[in-house]
Amino acid sequence: MTKRQALSPADQERLRALRRMKTLALALLIGMAVVFAVSFALQGRYPWLGYVRAASEGGMVGALADWFAVTALFRYPLGLRIPHTAIIPNRKDEIGVSLGEFVETNFLSDEVVSGRLASIDIAGALGGWVARPENARRVVAEAATAVRGLASLLDDDAMRDAIEAVARTHLIEPDWGPPLGRLGAKVLESGGHHDAVDLLIDRLDDWVAANPDAFGALVSGRLPSWVPSFVDRMVDDRVYTEARRFLGEVRQDPDHKLRRTLDGYLAELAERLQHDPVTIAKLEAAKGRAFDDPRMRELAASAWEATRAAVIAALTDPQSELRRRAEAALADAAARLAADPALRDRVNRWLTEAAAHLVTTYRHDLASVISDTVTGWDARETTEKIELQIGKDLQFIRINGTVVGALAGLALFTVASALLP
Repeated sequence: MTKRQALSPADQERLRALRRMKTLALALLIGMAVVFAVSFALQGRYPWLGYVRAASEGGMVGALADWFAVTALFRYPLGLRIPHTAIIPNRKDEIGVSLGEFVETNFLSDEVVSGRLASIDIAGALGGWVARPENARRVVAEAATAVRGLASLLDDDAMRDAIEAVARTHLIEPDWGPPLGRLGAKVLESGGHHDAVDLLIDRLDDWVAANPDAFGALVSGRLPSWVPSFVDRMVDDRVYTEARRFLGEVRQDPDHKLRRTLDGYLAELAERLQHDPVTIAKLEAAKGRAFDDPRMRELAASAWEATRAAVIAALTDPQSELRRRAEAALADAAARLAADPALRDRVNRWLTEAAAHLVTTYRHDLASVISDTVTGWDARETTEKIELQIGKDLQFIRINGTVVGALAGLALFTVASALLP
């Protein structure tokens, strides 16, 4: 047996109103019964009381008939299991299915959804609202709260494993050789590598110019010990001078032999990366060793933790650069949306088509939520919920039935008395 939920303040007020209306309807029935008894007893002495008796008799009949009709909706009248009574508790599941079908047919049809959305400028209203700085700030704040909550739920080990799995599947497992070879061939064909070569030679020449002592023992250190020291210095100076002269020639001559040799080596390497199994295998082996190195995993883990901490810190601070830029970008995009009719039309069409697609695809599922929810309700609790919502209005039926019955009884008795004195 399901535990009954406590009534909300609104439902408590509805319950009090329902009880007042029930009391009023019952008081009218009792009043009609008293009037009927008195007029019935005295109508022989006072013939005019026959009209009163007829009116009260019709009122009692109308009140009892409507009491039975209203009661039969929610429960068995007087506890008697009369057929076609206690309709709501007995047919709760059927009512839920019918309600779901009604909503699906009349509220979730393509025509209703598309027509309603087409009549509303959703993009304009949304753009105008978000364009205000305070609203853009509120949207960004809510989004930041959601992202922080999501980040706090993420397990670091699980995220590292997930990132590693994605990287291994899409980055590490595919062969690198052929794509790199094709990319290198395109770069060489366009001459895009010349800038990189120039930069390398420039930096090498600058380093040699700034570090002449690096040549101090490059050659003289390998000469016999009996060679005079001034000869050592001459040799070192000569080597240094020749190195500077050679690098200068390479820098000045775009068609230098070293450049052509380097171009040929790079072209050969690009070709071998595309078609030479040995070269491809060596590259793949080096790639595997690099990514399987524990230090690489530690670096990835540190990068993830640092990134998450930085993002959370930026999202937490309302004055952070990230949030200020997000607010400005959002407000700017919304202002453009509100001011550009063509853009608004495109966005509205997209929203309408997206909503129509969702409704068409999930219409039955959305409607089944209603029927499944009603099916899962307790029969007694369902009856009480429905009675609280409409019971007060149904009691007016009893009151109206009493009044209409009294008038009908009086009219019938009057007509009969006139025709059959």
